[in-house]
Order: sequence, then structure tokens, then C-alpha cells
Amino acid sequence: MKLKNRIDYKKRRHLRLRHKVCGTAGRPRMSVCMTGRHVYIQFIDDERAVTLAAVSTANADGKSKLDMAVAMEIGRKAAEAALSKGIKQVVFDRGGKAYHGKVKAIADAAREAGMKL
Repeated sequence: MKLKNRIDYKKRRHLRLRHKVCGTAGRPRMSVCMTGRHVYIQFIDDERAVTLAAVSTANADGKSKLDMAVAMEIGRKAAEAALSKGIKQVVFDRGGKAYHGKVKAIADAAREAGMKL
């Protein structure tokens, strides 16, 4: 019998979510990936399998601690990058994470910057 760990459960949640969420050219998928140090946000057209825009905290100094203020700032930067490419509406892909805390802060900051989730 294989023991399940939290990584296996996260993968199952993300696959379950991906069955429902699909990005198109008109409404791409805003994919959020969070690690212990960085946040990566991509705007993906799943029909063509193309990343339209991407923002991450790894491009910055790399010394900042990942907290709510950083999450809100990266959400704002992601929305600005998407709006500069002409993307106004997106489908939000939380990447298997629960929709609270930093993930919610990213989504709220993107909404405040003008994105429609």
C-alpha cells in the first residue's frame, strides 16, 4: 500500500481543478504556482499551448520574504503585464492551493488593477 503525502493530495486537487479550468485566446488561464520562496504567474492559452505573459518574484532581487505584501505586489504586476498584452478577462487557476491567504491576495490585487477573474 502506497502512503499518501501532502504532495500527492495537492497533485490530485490540481488535476481535479484542471478538468474544469481551460484557457482560450479570449480568456486565458491565469496560473499561480507558489513555492517556498517564489511566486510564478503565467497567462496561458491552452488551445494553442502558448504562454502569453509571465511574471515572477524570481526575477526580482530574490531576497524578499514571501508574505502578503509581496503577494499583492506580484498580483498587481501580473495584471499590468496582462493588460499591456491586451488580456482583460482570465480564468483563475490556483494550482491546487486553497483559495485563501496569499492566493486570495494575488487574485484580489489583480482585480483591483483592472483584471476580470
